[in-house]
Formats: sequence, C-alpha cells, structure tokens
Amino acid sequence: MNTHTDSPSRYHDCVELAARLNADCQCISLDRDSLRAELEKTSPGFYAEVIEGRPHLFADSLVFVSGAHVRAMAATIAAIERVVALPAYRAQVLAHAPEIARHESTARGVFLGYDFHLGEAGPQLIEINTNAGGGMLNAVLERAQQHCCEAKAVFLPGQLGGDTPEHLFLDMFRSEWNVANSGTGLPLRTVAIVDDDPATQYLHPEFVLFQRLFEQHGIQALICDPAELTLRDGRLWHGDTQVDLVYNRLTDFALETPAHAVLREAYLTDAAVLTPHPQAHALYADKRNLALLCDDERLAAWGVDAETRRVLANGIPSTECVDASRAEDYWARRKQLFFKPAAGYGSKAAYRGDKLTRRVFDEILSGANAHEYVAQALVPPSARRLEVGGVNVELKLDLRNYVYAGRVQLIAARLYQGQTTNFRTPGGGFAPVLAVPCKEDT
Repeated sequence: MNTHTDSPSRYHDCVELAARLNADCQCISLDRDSLRAELEKTSPGFYAEVIEGRPHLFADSLVFVSGAHVRAMAATIAAIERVVALPAYRAQVLAHAPEIARHESTARGVFLGYDFHLGEAGPQLIEINTNAGGGMLNAVLERAQQHCCEAKAVFLPGQLGGDTPEHLFLDMFRSEWNVANSGTGLPLRTVAIVDDDPATQYLHPEFVLFQRLFEQHGIQALICDPAELTLRDGRLWHGDTQVDLVYNRLTDFALETPAHAVLREAYLTDAAVLTPHPQAHALYADKRNLALLCDDERLAAWGVDAETRRVLANGIPSTECVDASRAEDYWARRKQLFFKPAAGYGSKAAYRGDKLTRRVFDEILSGANAHEYVAQALVPPSARRLEVGGVNVELKLDLRNYVYAGRVQLIAARLYQGQTTNFRTPGGGFAPVLAVPCKEDT
C-alpha cells in the first residue's frame, strides 16, 4: 500500500528495485578482515572468541529495503508511541500486567526492538521486544561492509546513518541516567551489564563491546550475574563498587525469579536506574498489546485520531487474544495464523498454525494456557537470495528497528531458514540494511 505522498509509480519502482537487488545481488559484502580488525580493537583474540561457536552470527551479505518501507516502519512506530502515551492505554495494559510493572520509572528503556516482515501490503509489525540484542554488533558489522552491486545512492537508515554508535549509544544511556537524576548534575560513573551467567549467553560478545565503549569514555563498566549484586545504604553494589545504572539483558521481564530478588528490590526502591525495566516490557512487549492496537473501535473511544488508526491498521497484522471457547474456529483458520505466548521471546513456544499438531494446539488452547497466547495473522517473511557454498539459496528475512525515545537508531536484518529466526543457518545471521531511495529520499 502507498503509505506516503510520492506517486504510486515511483513508490512501486522503489519497492521493486529493492526486491530485485535482494533477488539478484549475489556478491559478498562482508569484509572479514575489516570485521576482524574492528573486533580486535576490543582485545587480542576477540574475533576468534566471537566467531568460535557462532559461525552464523554474521551474514556474508547485506539486505536492501526501499526508502518507502523505511518510512512506513517509522510511521507505525510513531503511531504506537502516540497510543502508548495515552493514560487510557496505560491503564488498560497495566491492569493485567504483573504488579511490579505499575512501579513508575523515569527511564524510557534502551533498545526497543520493533520486528517487521515485508508483506504484500508493506512492512508488518510482528512483535516488539524491550531488550533487543544486536545493536552494538550490527554497528560494528556495518563498518565492515564493502560496496555491493550497482545500487545508486543507497543509504544507511536510522539515526546511525548520520552519527557514530559510540556517540549515539552513549548519549542514550546518559539520557537514562540524567532524567533520573535531574538537577543533581551527577555524572554517570558505573554501569552493570546484567544477565544470568553472562559468559554463557550467545550474545556475550556484545556485552564486552558495550563494556569497552563505556570504559573508553570514563564510565566504569562490569558484566555480572544478578546474584553478584547486593543492596546496602539504599544503593546497589557489586562488591565495593556502587552501581549507578543497570543495563538489563535478563529475559525474566517481571524480575520474578528468586535469584533476581536484589535487582527487583533495587528497581522498586530506585536504588539504581534499571533499563529496560518491567513497566517498559508491559507497555510495549506483551503481545496482547498488539490486539489492543488492532482494535479500531477501542482506539477511537480512547480519542486516537483517524490517521493514527489508519497507520496502525496498515502496519500491524490482525492479532487477537486466544479464547479457549473458540478452539474450533482457530483450528479451521490455523493455516493463516501464528500462535505466540504473550510474554514470549526468542521464538520460544511460538508456532506457525500450518505446522501445528492437534496435540500441541490442544495444549495451547487448554484453560491454563489460552489467555497467555495470541493468534496473529500469518505474514510470510520476504526473502534474500544468496550464493552459499556454491549453491543459490533463498533465506527468509526480518527487519529489526532499534528504537529509543520513539526514534529509529538503526535497522538490521536477520537472515535465516526454518520456522523462526535463528543463528544456525549457513549464510545467515545479522545483516546490515541499505535503503534504496524513492523520490522523497532524494
């Protein structure tokens, strides 16, 4: 659908050129020597440490997207931000969220991840994540690219296209700190990058890159398990180091696990700035929110203007909260649906309806589980055709918009084969995105 003011012919020319490049541009754009040099700046041997056990973290080529689709994704994101700011929306969402989500934080939440598929009607928002990984890895990856194919005047979309990740990301974390400490003038001194057993996490190399970034700019940074943190004198500590800000990479979004009790208390007592935090997850990432954002009648009753509602209707595939009483209806329509847990992440327990067995379907629709699932209209991902090991293969792709304070910092693609995104596909992994300009971009 034409979502901007350019003429339909120019819109389709722009979209079709990006599609042709994704189908026909076979060249290898990733300069492995440049990538090695970028990663070795962190420490000798860091490149080998990253790649060992992660051979499919980085794709060998990039992905093209039309400038029109870049603008359409940004418009959907902006529309969602307008709705999230409404008191009626917040009251509705927080009413069924975990109690901890009602604690107000001044932090916005770093690295929101808006994930899109490119459907026939343009970009379709599949889900939102609040601790979206890969931002720093993709910034490094972008710097290790070389010219690929005859795409004139392509550009890097997002704020990162006109800034460095070092400046952009540091400003983001400092903003989180400054808002919480407004008027004090206190500088951000210490950051704890926190995850369960962080050294074993697949994206642990990104933690190290962030640690290096902070330390290069005079901010002490440590990577730790939440069990290593303590509370005393109303502040959060790691040993003898007072922690100002926690960069939260946990997937226990409500901090319910006993091992996270100290971090939970620190958040509730404002002993440290936690970002992202439970309220951000409740407002953005609970997938039941997509059903609210698809409910035109409810949005109108909340006073959402017609243009915002139109953008949401165009940009979000129909999503409904699963109702166990409608089991046979879902089963009949299953081939057009994707079932996802409301608080899920990383494609865990998510199922394409056409791949479902009756046994798994019945488990989803059981009384204990039904209200925890949504059914979303299936939007097949678009494709990137590449030569991998001397063979032409077609890889699925999704587009992740990294967003802070409503602004897109960068857009990256994930290339994969299979039912859901993964980092196990030869030739797949994170890939930079280049936008093909339409008339409005020139």
